[in-house]
Amino acid sequence: MSATAEPKWLEWAKRLQTMAQNGQNYAHDRYDIARYQEIAEIAMEMMAVGSGTELTVVRDLFAYETGHATPKVDVRVAAFRETAQRPEILLVRERRDGGWTLPGGWADVGETPSEAARREVREESGFEVEVKRLLALYDKRIHPHPPQPYYIYKLFFEAKIVGSNSASGDGLETDAVGFFEPEALPRLSLDRTLPSQILRMFELHADPGVAADFD
Repeated sequence: MSATAEPKWLEWAKRLQTMAQNGQNYAHDRYDIARYQEIAEIAMEMMAVGSGTELTVVRDLFAYETGHATPKVDVRVAAFRETAQRPEILLVRERRDGGWTLPGGWADVGETPSEAARREVREESGFEVEVKRLLALYDKRIHPHPPQPYYIYKLFFEAKIVGSNSASGDGLETDAVGFFEPEALPRLSLDRTLPSQILRMFELHADPGVAADFD
């Protein structure tokens, strides 16, 4: 994999936005702060023009991005159901785009990564899981997801289903739950999970002794 999965203009805009955010956090001179604010505005204009999005929408995305800029953390869970033939993986369907994905979402402040993983599976699928091990830690930028303004690390955990409260979760973000074999994957929500990532989860599940992927 190379670092060219996202367009170059977006990479530049993210770097400028990060520079501006860090500069505003550490600068004391009001003229320096004003210059960093101008750089932030240029970065947001680049994102707006490059993506065909209203500038006000991009400004809203970064309105609360203050302090030293760090990657956001997206947690995904690979939970398997063993059948007589072969394992099947748990997927949920996103209301927003109708695509399927591994259960998951943003980690919350105050949660350990495994707590975030369990919560996301419970909320989106209704299943209770026991988190077994870390399968992968990916830099979203170098995987062929659709472009996104944030810099994101994706954590993939393997989990064992140990119970369920309902068949479909809370229904706020997802509207269907299913188990799938690797050759019969449904249309995926590519912003969240790629086919190659799900197939890799099957490979890692089949080899409990292998080390976790990274980058």
